[in-house]
Amino acid sequence: MTPAPSIVVIGGGPRGTGVIERIAANAVELYGDRPLDLHVVDPHPAGGGRIWRPDQSPLLWMNSMAEDVTMFTDETVELAGPVVAGPALDAWAEDVRAGRITPDADPAVLAEIHGLAGADFPTRRLQSAYLRWTYERALAALPPGITVHEHRTTALAVTGPRGGRQRVRLQDRPEPLLADLVVLTVGHLDAEQDPEQQGLADFARRHALVHLPPDFTADSDLDALRPGEPVIVRGFGLAFVDLMVLLTEGRGGRHENGEYLPSGREPVLYVGSRRGVPYHAKIGYPWTGERPPLPQHLGPAWTEQLLSRTGPLDFRRDIWPAVAKELGHAHYHRLFTAHPERTALAHEVFAEKYAAADPGSPELAGLIAEAVPDPADRLDLDALDRPLDGVRHDSPEAFQEALRAHITADLARRHDPEHSEDLAVFLGLLSAYAQLIRLGDIGSWWHGFFSYLASGPPGPRLHQLLALSRAGVVRFLGADLTVETDEEQGLFRARSATVPGARTEARALVEARLPDPSLRHTASPLLRALRDDGAAITDDGLLAVDPADSRVLDDEGRPHPRRLALGPFTTARAGGAFTRPRTGGPAFRQNDAAARAALTFLRDLSCRGLLAS
Repeated sequence: MTPAPSIVVIGGGPRGTGVIERIAANAVELYGDRPLDLHVVDPHPAGGGRIWRPDQSPLLWMNSMAEDVTMFTDETVELAGPVVAGPALDAWAEDVRAGRITPDADPAVLAEIHGLAGADFPTRRLQSAYLRWTYERALAALPPGITVHEHRTTALAVTGPRGGRQRVRLQDRPEPLLADLVVLTVGHLDAEQDPEQQGLADFARRHALVHLPPDFTADSDLDALRPGEPVIVRGFGLAFVDLMVLLTEGRGGRHENGEYLPSGREPVLYVGSRRGVPYHAKIGYPWTGERPPLPQHLGPAWTEQLLSRTGPLDFRRDIWPAVAKELGHAHYHRLFTAHPERTALAHEVFAEKYAAADPGSPELAGLIAEAVPDPADRLDLDALDRPLDGVRHDSPEAFQEALRAHITADLARRHDPEHSEDLAVFLGLLSAYAQLIRLGDIGSWWHGFFSYLASGPPGPRLHQLLALSRAGVVRFLGADLTVETDEEQGLFRARSATVPGARTEARALVEARLPDPSLRHTASPLLRALRDDGAAITDDGLLAVDPADSRVLDDEGRPHPRRLALGPFTTARAGGAFTRPRTGGPAFRQNDAAARAALTFLRDLSCRGLLAS
């Protein structure tokens, strides 16, 4: 008897859930009522996966408001398959409160759902419940011929010839899963330590110090950080915010009326980074009025023109000028339409001259200076990216005051609709990201800049950071942070160019960031096996995939007919597996293309009777 075709989705987090939702959406059109075995492999509960698993501290929040989170397509998403509407997180919570949805969640999470408003920042465990419900809804939407098999274990390797069935080896299972097609959606995975991190770890072992390498903060061994002792923290993004919360409120401290009341169990966190400042706060007001037309200078035609070039692209030379002009277009469109009193030229005249000027040209700079009298109203991306460049302070105490003032000003601006051009730039960043992922691997700088400007912490978290700074629990080190080791004294030592001559010594060092997604240093046996089996790896260590449908490429650039991959470890990495409603959701477009490619391949395979192992 001919076996049913089989597809194995490795990774049951939001990206895998999104692919399954798209399989369900496209199955009737592309696959009909044929039988199909769908296997989902993940050691964590499907829906949330590891990062969004339900057993997390209730102190850990999302960095998006409930109304800004959806797992469902809408008419703004460019996709070949059907749009299948579904509730954003806040609407889902309203359906739960009204009894229209009954999620499988514990009483504490249900209580959070009943108190949730659209402008609230939900806990991660609440988001886990939403993702699980999305996964279950996707399974329920599959045609009856598709049978789902869940495997709560880890995939170790995918082997098999290009022209035949693949074998997925599982941990603690003697027999492999046989797959006609495999989709890897494994998300963020652990990494082996690179030479620098290995050297720091060896130093820590020799001197009985604490070194916590890059990791998902909720999984780090924070018990090793002792109360009252200094800890050097390298990294000032979202991983730092989680660390800050778990080591303060997580150890019994309390925030009351803008002050932090310590429990006495907190270490003292000395934090610095390349920029030396935290990510910009999430914008705290809604959009009103006319939206800037996007994309304007960075549309599909521009993308296709770049893709048609021969030779590698240089981000700063070939891409960044157009990105900067696109973000400027969004900024000035909003300034002229919403705050015309701060401009000195007719909008139509400015827009025409702006469109005609070359990116980064003296003509463009002169036009902006003429049309926008106050320099504070002009978009300066370099200053936004590196606000401490060239800044020096005479003492650590002077820098504490200065950085508190910087954070306070950022919070005020990001919650003031009089500066709604900032929200327009955010929309420009989303639009630019959707175009740039079509180009494949463009290096890591852009992704970091996007996260710093568009994906920062909730405003309340930065208010808490200010309180912790005033209480002396958090100390700021500055920009261009370097960490050295002192063999003689057995200490870590941190220095920053922001406060010349100052140094901080500690017996603990924490790298507050996720592991590098590079396959060159991955700790995943699955990705190592894929790398060693001839998959193409970029200079940055990312898995090369076809931007059209996410098929894995080999060293000769040939797409593997039976292996697809989506996520941060690939050249088609997107900003996230879920997104704001009505913002185009590039990850949704990728999921749809991959699902349609998979279903078409399996249908054709079935029709040709080529399912033998």
